[in-house]
Amino acid sequence: MQYLDNIFGYPIPLFLKNIIIGVVAIVLGILIKFIIHKMFILLSRWWDFIIIKSTIKHLRRPVAVFIPLLFLNFSLDLMVMPAKIRLPLDKVLEIGLTITFALILVRLINVLEDFFYLKYDLNKENNLKERKIRTQLQFVRKFIVSLIILITAAIILLSFESMRKIGAGLLTGVGIGGIIIGFAAQKSLGNLLAGFQIAFTQPIRIDDVLIVEGEWGKVEEITLTYVVVNIWDQRRLILPITYFIEKPFQNWTRVSADLLGTVFLYLDYTIPIEPLRQEMTRLLSSNPLWDKRVNVVQVTDSTKDGSIEVRFLMSASNSSRAFDLRCNIREAMIAFIQTNYPGSLPKKRLEFKDKFDGI
Repeated sequence: MQYLDNIFGYPIPLFLKNIIIGVVAIVLGILIKFIIHKMFILLSRWWDFIIIKSTIKHLRRPVAVFIPLLFLNFSLDLMVMPAKIRLPLDKVLEIGLTITFALILVRLINVLEDFFYLKYDLNKENNLKERKIRTQLQFVRKFIVSLIILITAAIILLSFESMRKIGAGLLTGVGIGGIIIGFAAQKSLGNLLAGFQIAFTQPIRIDDVLIVEGEWGKVEEITLTYVVVNIWDQRRLILPITYFIEKPFQNWTRVSADLLGTVFLYLDYTIPIEPLRQEMTRLLSSNPLWDKRVNVVQVTDSTKDGSIEVRFLMSASNSSRAFDLRCNIREAMIAFIQTNYPGSLPKKRLEFKDKFDGI
């Protein structure tokens, strides 16, 4: 057995020296991580900034692993050990550092996402710009995270000699392989390109109100391959992202969240219209859902069964308010007509002829 120089008169085996060096390196890494963590906590107390708080939240754990691993990797140069132990240890540390560094990059994206999400808050009344930025950020984040994962996996696999040989062999058939992969991945590539198109041309955005497949709902999530629409009754409609490139749909908040609401009532010809206009104005003036832009009552049609179509047109700041406002006005106007003009409710007219006429 090999020994080092005497320390305090005692010989120290090489394996014990290596353990001491490794433990010291890990402890030093933990100490430096602790100092950095405390510095960020102090900064967060002095400076109330979202990036500092988000950095502490997202990066605390991956950095707590990365720094000790990095110091342990540096300490290998001070250790003396046989190649059959050194090479596997080098490989394990290399893979560990690669994975934790990739995780740090992903968490850094989360930090930036928190900053932009605070800056562009969807809770604003008119949030068109915020929804536009959020849609682009969400797609770009998912794309970059997927890219980081793929590159990390490639780096780990190519660090093995056997995988490099396989890769070199595959390069000889790259032409045919590329054609085969192109056909196989045609659908996936189409979804990816459609995702880019949606993220930057933006026919839909996060929190847009849509009528799609006969359903009313809001865009909840846009991924690289599909879109999640939150239906009004809390169901989730999952659609491929290419759907919004290839098929028509209604977007109620494409330009702005402002929306017109319509109520149709079918009444008898005897109904006076002017009292309806006055009552409509009174109802809207006392309703906080009305945004004071549009207030119209019009006779828009007459039907063959002896009734007229009266349209009540009103406006609201968003689709949810417009729906509630329409329900309120419909109920109130029906109650008003029942109380004041019950004879003007729709009637069925029947004409009886005397069978003895003409005798």
